[in-house]
This record gives sequence, structure tokens and C-alpha cells, in this order.
Amino acid sequence: MAKVFERKTRIWLGLGAAVLGGASATVPAALALELPRSAAPVPAFPGVQVAQEEEGGEGAINGGAEGGVITITDYRLRSTDPNAFQYDASKQAAAYAALAFESYSAAHADALKLRTAIAALLAAPSAQSLGDARAAWTAARATYARTEAFRFYNGPIDGAERRINASPINEAYLDYVEGKPNAGLINDIAVPMSLDTIVLRNQATGTDDVTTGWHAIEFLLWGEDRDANGPGIRPHTDYVAGQGPNDRRRAAITAMTDLLLNDIANVVAAWAPDRENYRSSLTTMDPRNVIGRAFHGIAVLAGFELGTRRLGRSLDSSDERDETSRFSDNTLADFTNDLRGLRNVYFGSSGGAPSGIGIDTLVAAADAGLNQRVIAAMTAAEGAIAALDSPYDRILASPAKSPARTKAEAAVTALQELAELLRTAGNKLGLLVLLVPGEG
Repeated sequence: MAKVFERKTRIWLGLGAAVLGGASATVPAALALELPRSAAPVPAFPGVQVAQEEEGGEGAINGGAEGGVITITDYRLRSTDPNAFQYDASKQAAAYAALAFESYSAAHADALKLRTAIAALLAAPSAQSLGDARAAWTAARATYARTEAFRFYNGPIDGAERRINASPINEAYLDYVEGKPNAGLINDIAVPMSLDTIVLRNQATGTDDVTTGWHAIEFLLWGEDRDANGPGIRPHTDYVAGQGPNDRRRAAITAMTDLLLNDIANVVAAWAPDRENYRSSLTTMDPRNVIGRAFHGIAVLAGFELGTRRLGRSLDSSDERDETSRFSDNTLADFTNDLRGLRNVYFGSSGGAPSGIGIDTLVAAADAGLNQRVIAAMTAAEGAIAALDSPYDRILASPAKSPARTKAEAAVTALQELAELLRTAGNKLGLLVLLVPGEG
């Protein structure tokens, strides 16, 4: 007999922003930057939120607080069958929280190494010290990309994401580009160069007018990407003190790196154990609700963020400005590490292998064949990304129906098929999984 689905509309109060709590040897302290008022972290759960949930299907989002963000806060599907969705996900929920803390802690540690390398560049600018700073950025970016699997459900990272990871960026808004030697904030001596300026000018006049985060730092390290055959060509002499606008550029990259560290430190603290923070709020939830967040995050990452927004949009536009890490030619590594983070979440281990307490075990218990299809789709998506031509902007410069574009379109399809299977697996476990943020 078919189940009768219930549709319920509920109202939840927001939990508030993450509380950092006391000092801990294992949690990086926030840098205590004197941020301008508008730079305060966006609360993870603003206002009163309205969410509609429905078993076995999409679900929808209705209503919302005036001026607030509409948010789903319960990812459990409901059923009139009292025996539906009866399983224990407490070990998987605990493993997910531990993995988030481990992953963000690693990202913070590598961001600290980046700050050290940038300080060395500023102390003694040379081709070697600039190369070392670029290498530190690439390593830190890889570690951070693996944390993107924890996005897309209004968790601690989503409020800070605008400052940490905004792209694409309009480089002429920030610094000189070819033909415009006096362009950008760094060359505008009428504006004080300070942390306040860096924060308040971020996306102030457009979403691509970015002054903070990974990609602003990337541009200041590599410079403009002028063709499809290599990364940017910024010289180390741009950081020699006392010459032209160099002191402003030195101040800008220092402020950007400090702010990046501050924002990541706050996310680490939100996931730290034994504190009053976001992680502690998860311990009061039904573990199935926690697992619903995990499924939703990795499904949106695969199908929407990677498949549609990053790969699909750039293929449609053929504009290298739609490439994420275009100054360093690191875009393909971003894709690879994003999928590695997705794999880590699914298996519950930073090693990307089955741990016995990952969400894969829940899927396998409900439908072993479905679990194998998810794993096969994950492997296929990883293979499709690995097969792409490098650097990524060569794909964008290739004509329609070329081998390079055909492989990229196949990667989009593989990512979207993975997302669909993740939704199917989540629904099998009674979880609401949307493939597009705000879908419904």
C-alpha cells in the first residue's frame, strides 16, 4: 500500500551566530582584528525561518522573515508510516562534525603558512620569495577546497563565504591591468589603504568587485592572466617597498591574508568540540537532520556549484573571467579537491576511504545497489574532471564540439548525474535534498 505523504510547514527560530567560547590549545584563536562594523560575520541563522518539508520529493521554501534569508532548518522528510526511516545515524553525525573540524583546522594551518610566506615575500621581495608565496597559496587553496563539501545549508561557513571565496573577480577594480596602469583601489591614493577599506569595498559596487579572500590574494600574487597558455605574470618588483603604489599593495595583501585567517579561524571555532558553538547545536538535533545537511551540501556542490555554476557557466560564456582560479591556472585542482572533499564526507574520513561510520554505510544498509551506484558516479565524476585539458582556460578558448569542450560537457553531465544519485540516496533515507539552493 502506498504511503500517504504529509506536507508540513513549520517555523523555527534561528540559533544565532557561532559562539567562540574560551581558549583552547586545539582551536586557532580568532585574530581579534578591528573589523569595521559592516564586516562582522553574518549570523549563520538569521531571524525567523520558514521551511516546508515533504517526503519523497523536492520540498519547497515558503515565506520568511522580513529582510532575512529563507532557510531550511529541518532536512528530515516526514511520513504517515510510523516505521519509516527508523535507523540510528548518531555515529555518522558525530563523524561528520569531527571531519568538519579536522578539515577546517587543516585549512587554517595551511593559511597560516601562506601568511608566513607572504611576510617573507614582503621582507625580501625576489623571484624566489614570490614563487614560495605562490606555492603556499596553491597548497592552502587545495586544503580549503576540500572544505567546500560543508557548504550550502546555512552552516558556519555560509555567512563568511562572501569574504572568503568570492569569484569571479574584476581585477581592474583592485589593481592595474594591461593598458590601465593606474586602475584599481591600490592605485587610488585618495582612498586610505587599510583593513577597513579592504572589507568595505568588497563587492560594494558589483558582485565581481572583490577585494577579499582567496581570489583577491591570488590576483595580487600572480597578476593578470593575459592568455590561455599560462598563469599571470606579476613581477616580484611589485612588492619592493617605497616604489610607486607598492606600499599600498603590500598593505592590501597583508590585510587580505589576516582577514582570511580570521574568517577561517571563526569557522574552525564553530566546529570545535566541547564548546558552545554550532557543533554543540548539532548534538541536540535528531542525527538524521544532521545527515540531511551533509547530503544536501554534497549534492549541491556536485550538481549546482561545480556542474552548473563553475563548469557550465564558463562553458556557456566562453569567458575566462568565469573561471574560478584563473590567475594561477589552479581551476582544475580546485575541481579535483572539491570532489575529494565530497568523497571525504560520503565516507566519513579525510582519507577518502570507507571508515565504517560514513553516510555510505547508511545508504548501503537501506539499498546496497544504490550505494554502489553513488560510488560509481563519484568515481566517474572524478575521472571526468581528471580527463579535462589543462590549463582550464584552453578549454574555454576551444571551439564548439572540439575534443576539449566535449570532455568538459561530459564532466558537467557526470557531476549532475552524481548529484541526482545523491538526492535519490538521501530521499531513500528520508532526507530532503535539493539540487539547487532555494529550489522548490
